[in-house]
Amino acid sequence: MVASNRLMQGLFLLAPFVSAASESVSATSSASAVPTIVVPTSTGSSLASKSLISSSLTISFPSSSTPVTSIPVSSSSVLVPVSSIPRSSVPTTSASVSAPLSSLAVTTTKATTTSPSTLSSISAVPISSYTFTPFPTPSQSSVPGVFPATDPNSPPPVRVTFKSISMTLSPLLQVNSPLIPDFAPAWAAAYAKAKDKISNFTLDEKVSVGTGVGWMNGRCVGNIPAIEPITGREDYSATHLSAKDSPLGVRFGDFITSFPTGVNTAATFNRRLIRARGYAMGQEHKGKGVHVALGPMMNMGRIAQGGRNWEGFGADPFLTGEAAYETILGMQAAGVQACAKHLINNEQEHKRTQESSDVDDRTQHEIYAHPFLKSAMAGVASMMCSYNLINSTYACENDKVMNDIIKREYGFQGCDITFDSGTTYFGANLTAYVQNGTIPESRVDDMAIRILAAWYYLQQDASSYPMVNFDAFRPDDETTNEHVDVQDDHYKIVREIGAASVVLLKNVNNALPLNKPRSLVLVGSDAGPGKIGPNQFTDQGGNDGVLAMGWGSGTSNFTYLITPLEAIQTRARQDRTSISWILDDFNLARAGNMAVGKSAAIVFINSDSGEGYITVDGNEGDRKNLTAWHGGDNLINAVAAQNKNTIVVVHSVGPLIIEPWIEHPNVTAVLWAGAAGQETGNAITDVLYGDWNPSGRLPYTIAKQASDYPAQLVTGGQPADILVIPYTEGLEIDYRHFDARNITPRFEFGFGLSYTTFAYSNLKISAIHGPDNTQSDLISAWNAGTASPIGQGSSAALWLHRPAYSVTFTVTNSGSRYGGEIPQLYLHMPASSGEPPSILRGFTNVELQPGEAKTVTISLSRYDLSIWDVIAQGWRRPNGTITLTVGASSRDGRLTGTIPSTRRS
Repeated sequence: MVASNRLMQGLFLLAPFVSAASESVSATSSASAVPTIVVPTSTGSSLASKSLISSSLTISFPSSSTPVTSIPVSSSSVLVPVSSIPRSSVPTTSASVSAPLSSLAVTTTKATTTSPSTLSSISAVPISSYTFTPFPTPSQSSVPGVFPATDPNSPPPVRVTFKSISMTLSPLLQVNSPLIPDFAPAWAAAYAKAKDKISNFTLDEKVSVGTGVGWMNGRCVGNIPAIEPITGREDYSATHLSAKDSPLGVRFGDFITSFPTGVNTAATFNRRLIRARGYAMGQEHKGKGVHVALGPMMNMGRIAQGGRNWEGFGADPFLTGEAAYETILGMQAAGVQACAKHLINNEQEHKRTQESSDVDDRTQHEIYAHPFLKSAMAGVASMMCSYNLINSTYACENDKVMNDIIKREYGFQGCDITFDSGTTYFGANLTAYVQNGTIPESRVDDMAIRILAAWYYLQQDASSYPMVNFDAFRPDDETTNEHVDVQDDHYKIVREIGAASVVLLKNVNNALPLNKPRSLVLVGSDAGPGKIGPNQFTDQGGNDGVLAMGWGSGTSNFTYLITPLEAIQTRARQDRTSISWILDDFNLARAGNMAVGKSAAIVFINSDSGEGYITVDGNEGDRKNLTAWHGGDNLINAVAAQNKNTIVVVHSVGPLIIEPWIEHPNVTAVLWAGAAGQETGNAITDVLYGDWNPSGRLPYTIAKQASDYPAQLVTGGQPADILVIPYTEGLEIDYRHFDARNITPRFEFGFGLSYTTFAYSNLKISAIHGPDNTQSDLISAWNAGTASPIGQGSSAALWLHRPAYSVTFTVTNSGSRYGGEIPQLYLHMPASSGEPPSILRGFTNVELQPGEAKTVTISLSRYDLSIWDVIAQGWRRPNGTITLTVGASSRDGRLTGTIPSTRRS
């Protein structure tokens, strides 16, 4: 359960939220007032280990500021030296912090950008008996045509006709449907099979279902063993479960596709493409025999320098939630279990296992937890808890998040994956806790049932499901690697997403698209290949050549990588263009001289980041700053000084400060290309030459200076320190902060230009009245200003999420080229609500010929129009008038309107 300081090591577990504060647990004896720390003893054994000494334990502490100066130790206790522990702000009677038994010294420290919180005391965790009641399965009935019973292999049908995708894909790739899928019947059937499966399991066998085999002891990065049948008993063994990175491809696999990063996929604002990517990734994981694909990743990009931001879907909860929803539907339609991660508040790499993200309840619900709600509504089979603490309690054992929000509010039915916990709560220790009466065996039953139910839910018990056919840790062992090619024609969706995610930021005097230029020079190492191929760095932990993904566990090995140099040179041959290049970033004089007289000079720069277990050029996962790598700013200025048509292409994991050159009169065009995967060269070439009219939009804000962002990277701390990171900006992340504080960005969230122009007109807003009258009493209460009731699955209720208002308008292509527009809908809540000035609540994509017009519809639900009431613990319509803007970005509104009032006088 506990994320230790060891990175990428230890035991990988599949476990449904086994935590110190188990779900629906009530103690039969009150906690002792004596501040001792107790480790249970047992005479039992386990499948996984004979060791009975726990390597870690939980320390509970009350909300008291009285320091503990001495701690008596009983004969049944083990003393852990603790200098101090931060107080919890989780709304429970106590909180938990886990720590190794070996000389733990947990302190808060004065960090570089935040002040430490007050420290508090510790108290005892006695051996007690606990009762356990599993959370019930959802009870809401399906509603045909609105909330249909849905199998994860058959997600909702299409409602809007799109330009057909140029690849062979299942007709299941159908998106933007008004239907809300009801996965409860599929879960119920899976639960029945799982309960039957474990009915004859021994305790050790049930424990083994939730205990990993250990790092490098299986073919995938995470594995649990098959349960072998006992002689004379009916064979009930199950195929072992395997879990595998990454959110953009099969990590360590060969003959696989390296897909565009999550942040690029989000930049398309295109649900069809997001779903298609998820489906193709699911196909490849299944083809390699993987049961659980460890993605999508949904960190919120709270910190612009955050190392893993590129794995996620940008800096807005609505956009991230929609991208997660479509990705999961696609992945699971292909037959693999998706894993929503990282739950939750894992927003920086520095000391990620030793930092407490202190987040208030409203911010947690409206910003950081929202993508996990959408994941649960997509029927996700598993979630992965994060390494960090949340309000002073480690995420993997945080009762508020794991039980009250995820299982109770969201009605999540699947299992949790937790990393690097050793045998802390599992294996021999879990067996011991059951045998000494601390944990009821019914808790272990629920754990095993949830894990196996996810397996049945995706029909992975079928004999046709592939066995694992590669070895992540021994790729050269021919006995464990079958070299199965799973690529199919997925390069087509990679290239299409790559082009659709390019954001045109500047285009002076129609510098783009290129039209058979007489001569070109390509400048910068990012234009070309790495010196020894695309996989010269383990887990892509280096920066040489074009940037197509960040580094860390969220990567894959390239089967091939198309560079801009290769793709543009191919096009140059067709156009009879003279082409030259210089890939040296620091020979500024030569670069400038080579640009003289060329029809255009294209300068390629990049900025990289990744996971904290790898340091690249002093960047310990998180970026040290927001400037271009390899002296990119100087390179651009050197070329622009010599060429009046300098075009800049930026491959970056996130925002950069581009003030040193963005207003240079000779910088005529800027393309923001992100990190687009294996077809990145072809994708950027498609946009440069106009084969794809740019339609990408920024999934984050580009500021004029780093200090304009609402949250900064927190650094510092000694090895044993716990950093306290207060989320004091609350709801005001990214563009919300810029709007609320009246800060002018360089380029706002949602911004993106096109080679054509679009006009908006004819806005109409109307209420949608459901003919079935389902849950009409709850709807009436919400209309009257009452918060949604507390209950099982309350935040995922049908009445809250079904379409309630229809917003229609007309988009016309007023330019001269075919192109796609991304209409965006922003709500403006009443000032008394405490919301930021504008919040994204809808988007779609529309493709139009010159002069063509289409009517576009975006639906809004009651959930979309709600705020989280921390007192009532429910979703409530705010008092006052709600208005909206439809337009081309968060600051480019074209139409305005008002949501019809439903409040009764």
